[in-house]
Amino acid sequence: MIAGRASRRLPVIACIAAALMLAIAPMPDWASPFRPDWVTLTLIYWTMILPRTYSIGTAWIVGIVLDVAQGTLLGQHAIALCFVVYITVKFHLQFRVFPVSQMSATVFALLAFYQFILFWINGVAGVTTSANIYWGPVVSGALIWPLLTLFFGGVRVRVGSGH
Repeated sequence: MIAGRASRRLPVIACIAAALMLAIAPMPDWASPFRPDWVTLTLIYWTMILPRTYSIGTAWIVGIVLDVAQGTLLGQHAIALCFVVYITVKFHLQFRVFPVSQMSATVFALLAFYQFILFWINGVAGVTTSANIYWGPVVSGALIWPLLTLFFGGVRVRVGSGH
């Protein structure tokens, strides 16, 4: 029974690990401001689908790993991810019935909130960056959300966790 649970969690953990790798993978300078927030998008999807298994604790751990991997202020991404995941878990039943266009708009709002928290923390710490660093990932993340849900939906069907 424990092996069954572990085998169902492995693909989700692999998706989160892949998102972490995509978040730190090198990109050309011109494309870097438009890198989607892979980790945030992945956590939004899996906490919306499996809120009892992946929740705020997962967001905290993944956020700390992301902070260490990117060399940012320790806890910055962890706090922002916890807020976004809390909202996602709180309203997961409503989000799951949204049509694709409305869900993309919701993801846009969640990503904007995530970037606002990062902006606020950086402002308090005295770190200044340009605005496209904050808005580029929000726009690109909302645009790729429908494709990402198709991919994660395929992973979910193969895992057999069709909740």
